Amino acid sequence: MKTNDTFLEKRTIDSIRALAIDMIDNAKSGHPGIALGAAPMLYTLYLKHINVNVDDDKWINRDRFIMSAGHGSSLLYCLLFFAGLNLSLDDLKSFRKIDSITPGHPEYDVTKYVDMSTGPLGQGFASAVGVSIAEKFYSANFNINNCNIIDYYTYVLCSDGDLMEGISYEAASLAGTLRLGKLIVLYDSNNISLDGDTDLSFTENVLKRFEALGWHTQLVDDGEKVDEIDNAILNAKSVLDKPSIIEVKTVIGRGSIKQGTNTVHGAPLSEEDILQFKTKNNIRNVPFDISNELVLEFRDYFTDRCKSNYNNWKKQHENFERIASDDLNKKLGSILSNNINIDIQKLFSDFSFENKEEMRKTNGKIMDVISENVFPLLGGSADLISSTKTYLSKFPVFSKENYIGKNIYFGVREHSMGAILNGLAISGLRPFGSTFLAFSDYVKPAIRMSALMDIPVIYIFTHDNITIGADGPTHQPIEQLFMLRSIPNFNVYRPADGKEIVGCWNEILTDNKPCALIVSKNETNLLSDTNVELVNKGAYIVRKENNKLSGVIIATGTEVDLALKVALKLEPKGIDIRVISMPCVEKFEKQNEEYKESLIPSDYKTIVIEFSSSNGWYKYAYNSKYLITLDEFGKSGTKDELIKEFEIDFDFILSKVERLFR
Repeated sequence: MKTNDTFLEKRTIDSIRALAIDMIDNAKSGHPGIALGAAPMLYTLYLKHINVNVDDDKWINRDRFIMSAGHGSSLLYCLLFFAGLNLSLDDLKSFRKIDSITPGHPEYDVTKYVDMSTGPLGQGFASAVGVSIAEKFYSANFNINNCNIIDYYTYVLCSDGDLMEGISYEAASLAGTLRLGKLIVLYDSNNISLDGDTDLSFTENVLKRFEALGWHTQLVDDGEKVDEIDNAILNAKSVLDKPSIIEVKTVIGRGSIKQGTNTVHGAPLSEEDILQFKTKNNIRNVPFDISNELVLEFRDYFTDRCKSNYNNWKKQHENFERIASDDLNKKLGSILSNNINIDIQKLFSDFSFENKEEMRKTNGKIMDVISENVFPLLGGSADLISSTKTYLSKFPVFSKENYIGKNIYFGVREHSMGAILNGLAISGLRPFGSTFLAFSDYVKPAIRMSALMDIPVIYIFTHDNITIGADGPTHQPIEQLFMLRSIPNFNVYRPADGKEIVGCWNEILTDNKPCALIVSKNETNLLSDTNVELVNKGAYIVRKENNKLSGVIIATGTEVDLALKVALKLEPKGIDIRVISMPCVEKFEKQNEEYKESLIPSDYKTIVIEFSSSNGWYKYAYNSKYLITLDEFGKSGTKDELIKEFEIDFDFILSKVERLFR
C-alpha cells in the first residue's frame, strides 16, 4: 500500500468508518462514537505496527492488542477484516448476533486475533500490564546469545472511562515501577463519556499523572493526523525503560451530525446521519459496500510486512533450538504446547507432611516443590506474602533489575492483581495471586473475567473463616465462599489437610481452568483417611459407618477434622455417622447420579458443617436445621471467644448433631 498517499489513506479510513456504522446499523445496536473517532488510530497501528503471524493467531511472539475500550468492537472487527485476519464480510454482517464470531464486545477464543475479552472498563488496561510482564519474563528466560525470540509489544486502546476506573491507576502504578518498556497505550481522549462532558467528573491532567507514575508520555493533538500518530508510536517503541501512553485528541462520532456529544456514544446513527456521512465522504449509500481495491491494498501491505517479520523470527527460533539447552527447550515447549505434563502424585510420593501444621504453611511448601517442576507457575500476593505464605523460595523476585524472577510483588492492589493475572494467563503462563478470603471481594471483577475467558488463573485465599480472631469482622469472611462458588466455569477448592492440598494442585494443573484455592491459617491435623486422588471427584467418604448408618455429615476444609471428631465421639452412643469431605463442590456436581447417591443417600438425614454462609448448601442438607453454618458478620475477639459466641465450638456442635440424629 502506498502509505504516503494521503488521498488513499483518507479513503481507507473513511471506508473503515462507514463499514463500522453499517455493522452497528444492521445490528440495531452498538457504539458508533468510538468507531468514527478512533479509526485513524487503529488504521495506523494495524497497517504500520502490529506484528502477527497471519497463519497462526497464537504465535508466541505476536504483538498483542487489547481493546480495553471494548465498546469499540465494531472498529476492531473492521481492522481484522481489512487485514485479512479470519473475518469475512458475512461475519461483519453478523455483528452482535447470537453465536457469531463478532460479538458485541471482543471475546477471547471466540474471534481469532482478539487477545482478551473486554467490556468492563479498565480490565483490558490492567490485563495488558500482565501481558507485558509476561513478555519481560519470557525474554529474560529465552533470549540467549543475541537470539531474541521474544520481543513483542503490547498495545492498548483505552478511553476516558478506562482511565476513570481505579483499576487502571493501580495497574499503571505497577507498570511504571517495573519499567515495562514494551507496553504502549493509545488513549482515545475525546472529553466525552456516556453521561456527558468529562468535565463533570474527570478533570485531571492525565499525562502529568502518568508521568508521575514513571511513564513516557506524548500528546497527538489531532487524531486525524496519521503521520503524527505513527511517529508517536515509533517514539514509544524506542523507549524501552518506561511504559508509554500516547494521548490522542479525537472527536467522538467524527463526521456524524451528533459529533462531539454524548448522544453519539452508544446508539446507532439515524438513516439521515448515515446518508450525510457517506455522501460527504463519497461513499455509496449501500450497506457493506466496500472497495475491494482498498481492502486488497491494505491486506497485501499488512500481510507482506507481517510475513517478513515472521520469517525473520522463524530463523531466530531455529537457531534457538540449536543452541539452547535441553532444559530451556523443554521450558519453551511447555509454553508453546500450553500443557503441563507432570505427575503430581508421584512428585509428592516422598513428601514429608507435618502431623499438625497451618494449612497456609503446608500449601507454601507444596507450591515450592511444584514451582521447581512447573516452569510456567509464577505469581505473588497483594502485599500479604508473609501471611499467605505463597513466596516461591527457590526463585528471585520479579523486578526491573531481574525479570527472570517468579515472585511478583503486586502491592496493595487486589483488583489489578487479578486482572494482571488474567494477562499472564492469556500469555501462556500459570499465574497465581494471593490475599485474604475476605478481600476476594476486591478481586471479584477480575475473577469473573478469568471464568468468562476460561483461562487458568489460580486465586489463593487464606484466613478463611471467623476463627482468624481479633482482626474482627472486616477480615472475617462469611459470604465469600458462596460468592466464589456462584461464579460459572470456576472451581473452588477448600482442602481438609495437606494430602487434599496436593490433590487440589493436581486438579488445578491438569484442568487448565480458573479456580480458587482456599487454605486456612489455622493449624490442622493430617487426617488418616484423606485421599490425594479422590479430590478429583469433588467429594468422597473420609469416614464410613461401621454398622448401621445413622446419617451423613458433609464438611469442607478444617471443619472436616471437627466432623470426624464428632462422629468418633457419637459412635459409642449408637450414632454411626458417615463423614464426607467435599473439597470441590463444582467437581462433585459433575459426577453421575450413581456416585452422588453412593455418598449421600437420599433417604438419610444429612448435616452440613462449614463456617461460612448457608447459601448453596440447602440442596444437600436435610432441612435448614441441619445446616451448621454462619449467616452473620463476626466480631473482634480471640478464636476461642468467637467459636463460643457463634456456637460453633466442638461441644455445641456435638450436642446439636446428637439431637438431630436421634
